[in-house]
Amino acid sequence: MKIHTLEGYIQNIYLVEYPNRLLLLDGCSRADVPLICRFITDELRRPLHQLKLVVVTHMHPDHAGGAHALRKLSGAQIATANCPGQWYQGIDGVLMHLSDIALALWVAGRKRKARKNLWYARTLKPDVYLPDGVTLPGFDDWQVLHTPGHTDRDISLYHAQRSTVYIADVMVQVRGKLIPPYPVFYPRLYRATLLKLQQLEPDTVMLAHHSEIAFADIDFGQLLQRAPTQPVTHWRSVKTKTRKALGLSHTSP
Repeated sequence: MKIHTLEGYIQNIYLVEYPNRLLLLDGCSRADVPLICRFITDELRRPLHQLKLVVVTHMHPDHAGGAHALRKLSGAQIATANCPGQWYQGIDGVLMHLSDIALALWVAGRKRKARKNLWYARTLKPDVYLPDGVTLPGFDDWQVLHTPGHTDRDISLYHAQRSTVYIADVMVQVRGKLIPPYPVFYPRLYRATLLKLQQLEPDTVMLAHHSEIAFADIDFGQLLQRAPTQPVTHWRSVKTKTRKALGLSHTSP
């Protein structure tokens, strides 16, 4: 097994190579699909149909946006958490989907990346639902860990033999420091996720918005201290700014 790390549009891409099959640890963004296909065919000199599984750790544009397109091109299956319903359901879901795409484009602008089309379906149609603790179909050296908080359906992927875990957006690095992600919809679950990863004690941790780092370099005490106790979301931010602009006190969530 070999893990290739590619620089995606706004996040790192982790493609796992085996002698006769390939595994993508996250669904990437729509803008990353040509990059992944070129890497498989030109760099690895492998046919696209050897991409057997694409995992979607959660539904944000840089983690789910390329999944359906990659399945169509390669025949790979899509696997995700067995969480009920769709993340972007209802009218609020439509608005949140649009705002998340806008946020991804804003991040791209901060990275001085050319503006690209990030549009993707807000409903995911997976082939496989993954309960906590199971192994990935066809890749039983990887174990699924439910690690919610950022959203209700985040998952991480643990490889015991290599002693590493891919945690997607459980934490991000800003100005050289690891901090909780934005948003955090479920603060209680997020704190439980941090404790779960702390107890796992792998040698290394792979992040979507940073490179692979040593587990020993993560200050979980500081992360837990900085973890929000109330939801930190788009809508709360908008409400807070509106109240401040109108001179109103904060009286409701």
